[in-house]
Amino acid sequence: MTRKGSTKSVDTAFAQGRLENARAYLEAADNLMTLAEEGDNSNPILSHVVNAAIAYADALTAKYLGEINQKDHAAIVRLLRDALGNRLPQKQARRLETIISLKDAVQYGARSGRHSEASRMLEEMREFADWAEEEFSRP
Repeated sequence: MTRKGSTKSVDTAFAQGRLENARAYLEAADNLMTLAEEGDNSNPILSHVVNAAIAYADALTAKYLGEINQKDHAAIVRLLRDALGNRLPQKQARRLETIISLKDAVQYGARSGRHSEASRMLEEMREFADWAEEEFSRP
C-alpha cells in the first residue's frame, strides 16, 4: 500500500473489512443507546456513531477508488465525492459532515454528551448507513 497525500491506497479486501467494522460500530452504538438513560454521558455512543460513519465512508472509497482518507477526517467528504461523483447526494454529504464534526469533542473533549444529541445523531447515522449499504451493494 502506498501513501498519496492524505489518502492511503488499499486493496479490495479492505473495503469489505471496513464495511464489517462500520456495521459493528453502529451495532455498538445501538446497544449502548438501549442501555443509556437521560443524564448519562453519551460520548461513548457518539464516539461509536462517528467511528461508524468513518468506516462506512472508508468502505465506499476503498471499493470505488481504492483509497481511504488518512488523518484529516474533515476531508473524508471530498474523498467520498471523488469516489462516487454525483452518486453522493448532498443530503448524505451534509449528514456525514455533521457526524464527523463531532469527533474531536466526543473523543477528546471534556464535555458530557447529551442523551438527546446521541439519539438524534444515531438516527442520522442509521440514515447514512442505509444509504451507504445500498451504495456498497452496487457493482
